[in-house]
Amino acid sequence: MVNLGEIRLMGISLKSKTSNRNGQSTVDCGNLWQAFEQGNYSNWIPGRLNDSVYAVYHLYEGDYMQPFSYFIGCPVKNDAKVISGLEMLTIPAGIYRKFTAKGILPDCISHTWKKIWKSDVQRAYQTDFEVYDQRSRDWNNAEVDIFISINQK
Repeated sequence: MVNLGEIRLMGISLKSKTSNRNGQSTVDCGNLWQAFEQGNYSNWIPGRLNDSVYAVYHLYEGDYMQPFSYFIGCPVKNDAKVISGLEMLTIPAGIYRKFTAKGILPDCISHTWKKIWKSDVQRAYQTDFEVYDQRSRDWNNAEVDIFISINQK
């Protein structure tokens, strides 16, 4: 368990919610990643704090099989101004359960999520996110941290 402060991000999001049913989120989230990379967003987001990229799952309509929103962005300073074509998202402060996916991207991510879904972690289904940093640059030997919002009851 880790206690995290609020994290402000700037980036792009899916225009509508997606779902894990029938592999739809794999297609939708993959397309957003392609748009993020092709648009070279990580290099022109103003006020970046570091080189990390966050993938955020939020606005869940229930458990992991129900629709949710998806956002990709970079951590920015509190006073960063949103520029045209980008959105701001704030990951709320709170207690999160941290998992680390290790291996070949993107397979290690999906394997770790499947373990999370089958685990007994008391998820809050609020805001969950992946952090891609220098450890994830080598797609054949990557490490990606996944943070899960948990029920604090």
